[in-house]
Amino acid sequence: MAAEEDSRTARKRRQILEAARPVFLRNGYVGTSMDEVAALASVSKQTVYKHFTDKEQLFTSIILDTTGQVDGLTKMIITALDDSEDLAADLGKLARQFLGAIMRPDLLRLRRLVIAEAGRFPDLGRTWYEQGFERSLVTLATALERLAGRGLLRLDDPRLAAEHFVGLLLWIPVNKVMFWGGGDHYTEADLERLSEAGVAAFLRAYGASSSGNV
Repeated sequence: MAAEEDSRTARKRRQILEAARPVFLRNGYVGTSMDEVAALASVSKQTVYKHFTDKEQLFTSIILDTTGQVDGLTKMIITALDDSEDLAADLGKLARQFLGAIMRPDLLRLRRLVIAEAGRFPDLGRTWYEQGFERSLVTLATALERLAGRGLLRLDDPRLAAEHFVGLLLWIPVNKVMFWGGGDHYTEADLERLSEAGVAAFLRAYGASSSGNV
């Protein structure tokens, strides 16, 4: 009976979170009301407050719940690069998948919301970055270090190399959509071109046969 009650409580909590997420994304923190959340979740406002003490806790839960999405990026990196025998091809595959995942409209809206509320909730923004995006950077840095150990890359600072790889992919499209809104400014062909150019630039800098000092 207790397990059934726990399951019902978990479902109700998820129901409220799923109703609240698009409201926060559309209206921002200040513009979101608990009344609207309750109405969309088809529960009473008292039920909302039973699961979340106030709007701040609800907002924080929504943001931190999304950090689990990084698990997909982590698996993507490991699958693409572990035991790579064709680094250019495998980096290209990873770049296309990574850019496609980051450019999802729902993730772009969430990123914009976190940035917009960073002044109000600096600790939340920092935690979201550390538990989410930064974890994928750590995984990528470890993968690049292993590739360097196999002689496939030439690098002195794996973390910096990971930052450079991701920056080459994301700087142009993400920077643009943060100002323009939406995510439909880039076609699949556009993302393919950006991925190829980013990988080519990365390998010119870090490839085992590249010249110059890193």
